[in-house]
Amino acid sequence: MNPAAIESDAPAQSELKIIEDATCTFCGCVCDDIVVKVEGHRIVEAKNACVLGKSWFLNHEIEDIPACLVAGRPAPVEEGIRRAAEILSKARYPVVYGLSDTTCEAQRVAVGIADWIGGSVDTTTSVCHGPSGMAFQGVGEVTASLGEILHRGDLIIFWGGNPAESHPRHFTKYSLMPKGIWTPRGRKDRTCVVVDVRKTKSAKAADIFLQIRPRKDFEALWTLRALAKGVELDPRQVEEETGIPLAAWQDLMDRMKQARYGVILFGMGLTMTRGKHLNSEAVLALTRDMNEHTRFICKPMRGHGNVTGADNVVTWRTGYPFGVNLSRGYPRFNPGEYTTADLLCRREADAAMIIASDPMANFPQAAREHLASIPYIALDPKQTPTTRHATVAFHVATYGINVPGTVYRMDDVPIPLRPAFDSPLPSDLEILRGIEEGVRRGA
Repeated sequence: MNPAAIESDAPAQSELKIIEDATCTFCGCVCDDIVVKVEGHRIVEAKNACVLGKSWFLNHEIEDIPACLVAGRPAPVEEGIRRAAEILSKARYPVVYGLSDTTCEAQRVAVGIADWIGGSVDTTTSVCHGPSGMAFQGVGEVTASLGEILHRGDLIIFWGGNPAESHPRHFTKYSLMPKGIWTPRGRKDRTCVVVDVRKTKSAKAADIFLQIRPRKDFEALWTLRALAKGVELDPRQVEEETGIPLAAWQDLMDRMKQARYGVILFGMGLTMTRGKHLNSEAVLALTRDMNEHTRFICKPMRGHGNVTGADNVVTWRTGYPFGVNLSRGYPRFNPGEYTTADLLCRREADAAMIIASDPMANFPQAAREHLASIPYIALDPKQTPTTRHATVAFHVATYGINVPGTVYRMDDVPIPLRPAFDSPLPSDLEILRGIEEGVRRGA
């Protein structure tokens, strides 16, 4: 941190500043009705925020760390940008990864860098809702905004997700509790169904909880698809496969057909278990089937604050949402081949740029070992295992709190950011623009 910058702002530290309609970028709900109170360089109150949002805002502090480290030593930001551009320009198979916790403006520049250097660009979608992105291409999506769900949804099905803990305001702001135009009594006008392999906190809020056998989501969804089409099923086989009696599935299907506006919201409990993209295809196809009887929509429950934005931006620029290779001068999409964890596990990448993510903390051991063996650049607001091992590490300002820009809510609605206060650290957009200029000169 620059001590002079803090000193020059000293008089402002006693002033109380209130930011109306601030945006919380902790999770995919991207709540934009937060009232933030700021004293100097510290947020002292975050009204309307959930427990996760309060932690995001109130625990935010600008760490006393250099803005740039090159080979572990403090260095001017300009030197770090030059070194980063040199690493990426000289690489034969570089990869750009992360992007889900930064602004769309920064994501756009990052994709441009991947194009200039002829590398692969991938987002954290590849390790969470990547199967959903694959399924959308094969089946399509019957979709809606969260506002439409609020006003119309009278049957809400959560499948393989636990929003009570992962998205605490989803129940109260969008799906179960709020009063809408066609749901004037709020919770009393809605039926909530939770389908999961274990009893979570979300199950306690449900009217119906179906605890299916682990790794049997595909069979359960196809049971519902068969019932929607009027196909006769063997009750013993259904219960043996799914763990739920056929009568319970028939009751759910009857409720689905009788709903005025049904909603299926699915999480990683569906996408990252056995079947993966086939599970996502099944739930999307079930939603399509239900539209022969009533209005039904389906949406994934996205985790990171701007992972939806990352998918949108990469799709705008390349035609594909994640795992895109640009080495031939045109985009190629092949999950498992061009996704980052796989590239690193096969020891194919010879350089990397990691943006707003921490693969050193959560990738497979083989991928982490290879990442540690190659030169790579890391951009993050905090010190992480990834920044500590980086050849060039940039510590950047936090998006949404210190940096303006645009993010996408989980329903693909763009939301503007209203930062609480400036940071002496550079934004990742500034750093990426500098790197892009460097690689363009070297191209």
